[in-house]
Amino acid sequence: MIRYEIHGDNISVTDAIRNYIEEKLSKLERYFTNVPDANAHVKIKTYQDGKSKVEVTIPLKNVTLRAEERHDDLYAAVDLIVEKLERQVRKHKTKVNRKFREKGIEKEVFPSLPEVEEVHGEKEDEIEIIRSKQFDLKPMDAEEAVLQMNLLGHDFYIFNDAETNDTNIVYKRKDGKYGLIETTVNQ
Repeated sequence: MIRYEIHGDNISVTDAIRNYIEEKLSKLERYFTNVPDANAHVKIKTYQDGKSKVEVTIPLKNVTLRAEERHDDLYAAVDLIVEKLERQVRKHKTKVNRKFREKGIEKEVFPSLPEVEEVHGEKEDEIEIIRSKQFDLKPMDAEEAVLQMNLLGHDFYIFNDAETNDTNIVYKRKDGKYGLIETTVNQ
């Protein structure tokens, strides 16, 4: 069962908005044989120019579904988000079910649904890695990693934290500021 946490920024979440979001996102449940217990985190933000941004994150056991959309119409943004999330679920479903078939396991994690045609010209092919790189990670702090990233002209930079020896990532955000992803190894 998916539970919804809906938060508004510069907008109050009315019952109409809440009901519309819950109704649209509940359509994702049809993609699961057993609907997982999950929390859908929904953030709505409106801007002074009248545009709205909707962000949805649904962390599941083996995958996190996430999409965001900006639009003049809040309801249209929700519709576009649902389309993006459905594409993500279908791609993941195809990948997982293929792995089970390759291992000779007849169980399907996701129910069989009629295959959906291309959505907006996007093919649902396998993921194809067309280039691979290897490099040594130099121990440094996050500030030095940002400098290195900017020197290279990249949007992200992977490095070893000099203090913790963990592999971390700095990245440039859309607003021009920087983010840091800190990794840990689960044992």
